[in-house]
Amino acid sequence: MTLPTSPFVLAASAEMLYLDSPFTERVVRIAERGFQVEIWDWSAKDLDALAATGATFSSMTGYLTGNLTDPDGIDALLSSARTSLEAAARLDCPRLNLHGTGLDDKGLPVRPVDVVTPDMWLTAVDTLSRVAELGEDSGRVFTLENLNLAVDHPGTPFARAADTLALVRAVGSPHLQMNLDLYHAQIGEGNLVELCRQALPYIGEIQVADVPGRCEPGTGEIHYPAIARALHNLGYTGVIGLEGWARDDSDAALDAFRDAFTTSVPVLPGHDGTADTTAAAVSS
Repeated sequence: MTLPTSPFVLAASAEMLYLDSPFTERVVRIAERGFQVEIWDWSAKDLDALAATGATFSSMTGYLTGNLTDPDGIDALLSSARTSLEAAARLDCPRLNLHGTGLDDKGLPVRPVDVVTPDMWLTAVDTLSRVAELGEDSGRVFTLENLNLAVDHPGTPFARAADTLALVRAVGSPHLQMNLDLYHAQIGEGNLVELCRQALPYIGEIQVADVPGRCEPGTGEIHYPAIARALHNLGYTGVIGLEGWARDDSDAALDAFRDAFTTSVPVLPGHDGTADTTAAAVSS
């Protein structure tokens, strides 16, 4: 069977699909469907078994503990980022994902923050600059993911897409990019196409799921084919990862995801905004 062609690199999270299977088998099943694979906490995985699957790994968690602003937390984050880079080398994984602070097993911040002060912003930029240097030394990219505060991650500092974009822009390194999660952004900010335009020069990856429910495209309110069309017209050709649950079964979820992000969506005449968007984003 010939699969439809996408202008993007499509990946899917093994943490959220084929949950009836052992983890390594989940990776195999996703790869067999033609997708790259994303994982979270690598420390709980058999890396040798994952490497032996032959799957292409797109992204993994880039730290195990720590945060961007407290001295002890910064040391812990940098130390675990170095260890994460060693794990990434074993899987040949190019991107390592970060958040504004360490999260527990329920996705809640280990140390919730009510107010992010100016000093915290400056310290976070400095910490992320050091993270970017680690990425440069290893030839890999760290990505900073936006989250939502209303549903999944209350109390997380630097959670909004506007926050993560500001930090990535301030660091100004190709080894620190933005993981633009459109599920989280829809809950927290909306206006997704314009957000993609503004973030375009800084995006290392885009993650998707529908709202509400965090399942595959077509199960909620986000019209992902329109977003796919906008991204294609903007010239984006990078990774789009499904980080969502399967509403019914994982095969159907992957089919819906692929359908939403294929070249079956035509380019609209006069809507190629790559040059203008990049200029606007850099100057804003």
